[in-house]
Amino acid sequence: MAKISEKITQLRWFYGSSLTTTFTGKPLHKTTIKFKTPLLPFPRTQVLYRCCRSMMKTDTTLPIIVKETIDPTDKEKQIFDRLRQVLAHFNLDTQLRVAGGWVRDKLLGKDCYDIDIALDNMLGKEFCEKVNEYLVSTGEESQGIGVIQSNPDQSKHLETARMRLFDVWIDFVNLRSEDYTENSRIPTMQFGSPEQDAYRRDLTINSLFYNINTCSVEDFTKRGLNDLKSGKIVTPLPPKETFLDDPLRVLRAIRFSARFEFEMDEELKVAASDNDVKSAIGGKISRERIGHEIDLMISGNQPDKAITYISELGLFWVVFTLPENCKPLISQEDDRICVEYMNLGMRQFLEVGCSFTNEQRRIYLYASLFLPLRKTVYIDNKRKTFPIVNFIFKNSLKLKLSDADDVTRLHNGVEKLLCLIPFVLSNEDMNKTDLEIDLIEVPVKLKSRILLGLVLREMKDLWRVALMLSSIVGGEVEKRKEVFMEVEREILKLGLEKVWEVKPLVNGKDIMKHLELEKGGPVVSEWQRKLLQWQLAYPSGSLEECVDWMKREMEKKRARTSRGE
Repeated sequence: MAKISEKITQLRWFYGSSLTTTFTGKPLHKTTIKFKTPLLPFPRTQVLYRCCRSMMKTDTTLPIIVKETIDPTDKEKQIFDRLRQVLAHFNLDTQLRVAGGWVRDKLLGKDCYDIDIALDNMLGKEFCEKVNEYLVSTGEESQGIGVIQSNPDQSKHLETARMRLFDVWIDFVNLRSEDYTENSRIPTMQFGSPEQDAYRRDLTINSLFYNINTCSVEDFTKRGLNDLKSGKIVTPLPPKETFLDDPLRVLRAIRFSARFEFEMDEELKVAASDNDVKSAIGGKISRERIGHEIDLMISGNQPDKAITYISELGLFWVVFTLPENCKPLISQEDDRICVEYMNLGMRQFLEVGCSFTNEQRRIYLYASLFLPLRKTVYIDNKRKTFPIVNFIFKNSLKLKLSDADDVTRLHNGVEKLLCLIPFVLSNEDMNKTDLEIDLIEVPVKLKSRILLGLVLREMKDLWRVALMLSSIVGGEVEKRKEVFMEVEREILKLGLEKVWEVKPLVNGKDIMKHLELEKGGPVVSEWQRKLLQWQLAYPSGSLEECVDWMKREMEKKRARTSRGE
């Protein structure tokens, strides 16, 4: 502890005047290190980075409780009974096994609604057709069958059939083995034994089966249950071989490690950082699949931990690819700054305890991750300039365009709120700010409501998200929660929490009528902007008062024009 404190003191840390870390042990104690001369927002050197990461880690490991048997729910019993009835009706010797995540989660005592069934001697589509034949024979309605074709070029090697049973979607796929020809990376798919299939899975904890015929758990790798009990992320086969077979497994290993707080095997981490594997991630799997995995991490219970692993394994810019023409240029080491902003954002979120929706939390975490890049732009093929986050969402992750719009809107809102927060905290009049907004003439006391209202109207229901992002950018560490809560209180006091829902008292047509304008266009738009500000300044103002103010302002303007001003 003394050596870590000494190293941080030597190299110096910026963000705030102190860093408080809890170390667990006997007894539990806290250590606070204070600094007089803050310099940089984040550690400059890898040594300091590791020191700070080690100080942030706490030993919160809980014992892993793994059940000995699986007790299906009533709905799952219905499904499994129906499948056994199909086998008996057609006298099939097919073994039905639930594979992967459902088995893992059930053994951990968690709910799981994804049922994937592996067949040992039949294609999924064939079995689904048998199910429908049985349903018709019993006078029940047959179900639609969906087929997801294999796509070896994108590491999707098996055809999967889907159908609904008792209002639950079930996936059916055959057990597989794989043979690679000498000059091809695409395997020849064959029916395989359950053992062969288990060894082709991504992780040992995902290689377990639940045999529907015998109602028993099967562990063909002989280590899936042990790794589940000991909390280890391990591949059934050598990790590099497993990752090159399907590079998405690297991200899945990271996601499960973060989700369950399991430890990644050292050999696995070496393979994940291998240049061949990195190239395969970039070239062999689709960006949609990468984006889906990242989205699962961000929406999961440990998003900061997952993204930290991606950075530590040297995969950050492999996942979040960038165009060549960024301005300003982004260095390879900037990933650590992004990760630290996300860590700060997650800590602030937990400390404040704000009740974000799941979607607001998701967008908040993306926005905090890319906060250091908020002023970085790129030029596309048409020589147009866009924020770099547009490229990341559109090209690197292939996520919704609205995600890029929301994150960009939040980043812009952060810049504006940073200009206003000092005035809110100091109770000073907002007579002059760095915001380039042409305000109407009102008493100085009313300007804060106008300015905050205009920013919040842009943010809409994301204004709390923008405020929380702003609170992690500036100020001292220990005051971030206080900053958020004080500004939030002021916004609520001013009655601005739903300000974007305020309807204009006067529409464009009435503006033209009252001001005797012959045509609309920019003149009407300008008056709409002014009237909005008037409504923000005088929230209790009536329609008549609003129209009277507008007419007086128009008379003043015409008088100035006639005087040549």
